Amino acid sequence: MCTTCGCGEGEVKIDGTAAHHGHEHVHADGTTHSHAHDHGAEHDHEHGAGHGHSHAPALAHAPGLGAKRMVQIEQDILAKNNAYAKRNRETLAERGIFALNLVSSPGSGKTTLLCKTVALLAGQAVAVIEGDQQTDLDAERIRATGAPAVQINTGRGCHLDAHMVGHAMERLGLKENSLLLIENVGNLVCPAAFDLGEAHKVVILSVTEGEDKPVKYPDMFRAASLMLLNKTDLLPHLDFDVDAAIGFARRVNPNIRVIRVSARSGEGLNEWLDFLRDGLAAADAAKQETVDGLRRRIAQLEVQLQRSPP
Repeated sequence: MCTTCGCGEGEVKIDGTAAHHGHEHVHADGTTHSHAHDHGAEHDHEHGAGHGHSHAPALAHAPGLGAKRMVQIEQDILAKNNAYAKRNRETLAERGIFALNLVSSPGSGKTTLLCKTVALLAGQAVAVIEGDQQTDLDAERIRATGAPAVQINTGRGCHLDAHMVGHAMERLGLKENSLLLIENVGNLVCPAAFDLGEAHKVVILSVTEGEDKPVKYPDMFRAASLMLLNKTDLLPHLDFDVDAAIGFARRVNPNIRVIRVSARSGEGLNEWLDFLRDGLAAADAAKQETVDGLRRRIAQLEVQLQRSPP
């Protein structure tokens, strides 16, 4: 078991198939133990076979482990993850795909909101990556809407990482100019530290939770660009202070955008869809700008060749 956040060495599966996945576990004496599983699954992932996997968000603490050694381990592991995330981001950008990393505590209503979102975006290409420790129940719910979905089961792991997501992207066969929604494992701690290659982290806080979640878990709300305050249809039945929740979120992240939403009543869904459409348009524009730039460069090279003496 990892000493930093409690994750164990559970087998990672993508759509029920064991994935080639290297783990790096930190022991209390500061040593790391790396091992890889290759269970015969097809593996053509361009990121390569090695994969450093951490169960430690920034500033985690392991009993018996010195602060300097802990910082070095975290930096090494996150650097490996960030390299995979960079490749994911480049792949997405080349194809004009807008990707979001949806993070929250368990039971916040992520999957229900995603199902509603897919239904409302009829005609728009959408794909979903589902992250859970076990079962493919959420992926089945997404597929029932007609959208393709890949389930990542992390075993005892408490978050998705960029290497897992890269494999899932390959299996999805993402379309150009599409929307990719990544539903992370329910956890407000470790996912904050792991870049998956997404354009934004979107944190979902339901009104059935405490208003003070943002200050209790500041890293997650600080890393997010948008907070969806979910299940607002339940507010008449709860003692939940909306203004206090938003105030706490902006205490740790003054720039965070907040949208009040309810998949049941429809509150805020138009604003949420506008956010998605704006992101899709920006991803398409960035892709086109890159393509136009390459065309201009090719044209310049052709002119130079024509002017060059034989």
